[in-house]
Amino acid sequence: MESDEDELYEHYRIVADKGQSLIRIDQFLKDRIPNATRTKIQNGIDTESVKVNGKVIKASYKLKPLDVITVSLPHPPRDTEIIPENIPLNIVYEDDDLLVMNKPAGMVVHPAHGNWSGTVVNALVYHFQHLPTHRNGEARPGLVHRIDKDTSGLLVIAKTDYAMTHLARQFFEHTIERTYYALVWGEPKEAAGTIVGHLGRSVRDRKVQVVYPDGSQGKHAVTHYKVLKTLHYVSLVQCNLETGRTHQIRAHMQYLGNPLFNDAMYGGDQIKKGTPNGSYKAFVQNCFNLIPRQALHAKSLGFIHPKTKEWMQFDSDLPSDFQAALEKWESYIANR
Repeated sequence: MESDEDELYEHYRIVADKGQSLIRIDQFLKDRIPNATRTKIQNGIDTESVKVNGKVIKASYKLKPLDVITVSLPHPPRDTEIIPENIPLNIVYEDDDLLVMNKPAGMVVHPAHGNWSGTVVNALVYHFQHLPTHRNGEARPGLVHRIDKDTSGLLVIAKTDYAMTHLARQFFEHTIERTYYALVWGEPKEAAGTIVGHLGRSVRDRKVQVVYPDGSQGKHAVTHYKVLKTLHYVSLVQCNLETGRTHQIRAHMQYLGNPLFNDAMYGGDQIKKGTPNGSYKAFVQNCFNLIPRQALHAKSLGFIHPKTKEWMQFDSDLPSDFQAALEKWESYIANR
C-alpha cells in the first residue's frame, strides 16, 4: 500500500506482576484480552504479532514475573465504533475466505482522524453483516493492507481470521505481487531499476515521507520500476513493491527526481519538465484538472489463496481520470 502494511500498531501492552506464576502465554492472554479465543491468540503468536520483552515467542512460552507482553496488529486500535454504511463497492472477486475490490480514488481505506465515515471499512462492515464472519455482534473488517486515499486500485480483504493471518504473513514475507502504474514527471535516467532507500517521516512535515539513503532513520524500502512509455515531459512507469511502506512509490519516485504527476504532497503539482508559461502551462493545468490527484493506480495483485493454496492473480484497467490525462499527453506529443 503503497500504504504501510509492514507497520504494526500496538493494541495491548501488559506487564506481568511481580508474583506472576509460570503460565503459558496463550492461556494468560486469553484471560486478559476481551473476546480473545485461544485460536486467535495462537494465530497472533504464529504471525509474530505477540512479543515478550520485544522478542518473538512460541505459544508454549511460560510467562515470568515482570515480562512485558505486546500485541501489535496491522490496523490502528479502534477509537470509536465503526458505523456500517451502505456504500457500493466494486467487488472484482469474492468467495468465503476473501474478497478483492477495486477502490476508487478519493476513498479512504480505514477510518481515522478527520475521516470517520465514507471509508472502505464502513462499507465492509455493512457488507459483512450479510456474511458468515459477522458473529457475536462483532464485525471484523479484514484489512490486510491499505492504499492511499487518492490512489485507486486493487485491495484484498480477508473474511476469516485464518485468511487474515495467512494473507498478513504473505505481506510480511513480501511474496505478494503488487504492480502499480504511475504517471511521473520527466524521464527516469535508467529505463528500469530498483530504488532502495529507508523511508521515514520528514522532520519538517510529519505527513511526508523522505528517503534516508544512509539508513540512519526510517524503515527499509524497495521499489522496482520500469518505464513503459515516455512522452518527453512525462512517463508512464510500472512500479512493483517489494516492501509496503507509507507513500513508498510517491517518495521513491520523488527521490529519483521524477515525482508523480499532480502529487501535491511530493511536488508533482508543479511543472517539473518544460517551460512553465503560455499555452504549455494552460495545457498542464488542463491535465491537472482531468486527474485532480496523484497519478497512481494499484493495477494488479497476486497472492496464494489461504484455503486452496492456489495462486490468484487479478488485474484492473486504468481508471477514467488517469486514462484521460495519459491520452491528453499522448495527443499533445503526437501533435507537437
